[in-house]
Amino acid sequence: EISKKHTVDIKLNDKVSLWTGDITALEIDAIVNAGNTIMLMFIGIDVDSYPNKVYSGRGIFKCFFFNLSVLLKGSPYFGLDVIHTAGPMGKNRIKLQDCYKNCLQLAKQHGVKTLAFCCISTGIYGYPNKDAAHVALETVRQWLETDDNNDSVERIIFCTFLPKDTEIYERLLLCYF
Repeated sequence: EISKKHTVDIKLNDKVSLWTGDITALEIDAIVNAGNTIMLMFIGIDVDSYPNKVYSGRGIFKCFFFNLSVLLKGSPYFGLDVIHTAGPMGKNRIKLQDCYKNCLQLAKQHGVKTLAFCCISTGIYGYPNKDAAHVALETVRQWLETDDNNDSVERIIFCTFLPKDTEIYERLLLCYF
């Protein structure tokens, strides 16, 4: 079932890692938060009162496209940038790929060197965890191989919270990196 999808590229592999735990505890430039289409509620990060901290004094962002991403600079609570992305409900590969691409492009445009992704569109959004991990890893791999993207980032971290997601990423990372 698991087979190598790409040749080993040490330069790429050194930029990608897996973290299990609280994404806000990472000492990095930015995190990606999987939100919903009105960017009011947060789904995907299980941290007490996290939504209230991020939105305090910043207002409510509305977006009406599943693949739109928004970057909020310098959260006073975490000392990092937060990229909010609205992942698709259910299984929609193209829209999920667009979420990852848009987040990566936003990070590049804003000089973000270290970035962590949560598991976008899984959980109550209904995207199957394993399929979503394949999309995430393949999209990041392709993005790193395109243009000068590899030089624009130092580290991309896939952050998991649930044991099943950690197991999936541990297996699939070997296929893509």
